[in-house]
Amino acid sequence: MSRLRAQGLTLAYEQRVVAERLGVEIPDGSFTVIVGPNACGKSTLLRALARLLRPREGTVYLDGGPITELPAKEVARRLGLLPQQPVTPDGITVADLVARGRYPYQGLLRQWSKEDERAVTAAMDAVGVGGLADRIVDELSGGQRQRVWLALVLAQQTPILLLDEPTTFLDIAHQIEVLDLCSRLHEEGRTLVAVLHDLNHACRYATHLVAMRGGEIVAQGRPSDIVTADLVERVFGLPCQIITCPEAGTPLVVPVDRRRALTVESL
Repeated sequence: MSRLRAQGLTLAYEQRVVAERLGVEIPDGSFTVIVGPNACGKSTLLRALARLLRPREGTVYLDGGPITELPAKEVARRLGLLPQQPVTPDGITVADLVARGRYPYQGLLRQWSKEDERAVTAAMDAVGVGGLADRIVDELSGGQRQRVWLALVLAQQTPILLLDEPTTFLDIAHQIEVLDLCSRLHEEGRTLVAVLHDLNHACRYATHLVAMRGGEIVAQGRPSDIVTADLVERVFGLPCQIITCPEAGTPLVVPVDRRRALTVESL
């Protein structure tokens, strides 16, 4: 049984129900990517898996037990979360922000230690921001800031990482940079769960894909097994062709050129 799974979830914000009877199982050691159109419930599902949103019904299980029964610090030792558009405290340095990832290990009887220092240094080095330790976070580029936030999550030293739209607002080069980093973290043995908007990026990096629409899971499995033109049109309403990516060998979505189709029809 997977370490992280959910069963029978009904998720809502006050009176607005986003999803009902939702069930998902995150394969251990996978790079799972959740995709779907805007407002389909992707980030809401991730928030529930991270215990940021309490289900109206159903249960999220972490390591075999309901996640709600675990103390917050214990959850933070097992599961790290990179939220969508995280807010950076004013004037904080890279090192100080990453050090906040060690909060789950602090307590009355355990203050800052050499182990914490090593974890922070290792996390910054892992994402390539060790040389920026004394820089103010707000002065960095978008790609650098996203790496710093990833370092904070890595400093928690959790086996599971949840990433909510980690490439939002980044240019194409920085998107690939961040996703390559996530892929390397997965190859090192972590289980990753990410929400992505770009289906081609999801197909290229994911080992397990979860496709959602209207608060429901429409399909899940290996991208090469489930991504078809019919699925893309059903989930996104986008007519397309699926070809093999010449670089990665993964499914590549090529939208139908509606302008060309209209020109042909008019002839």
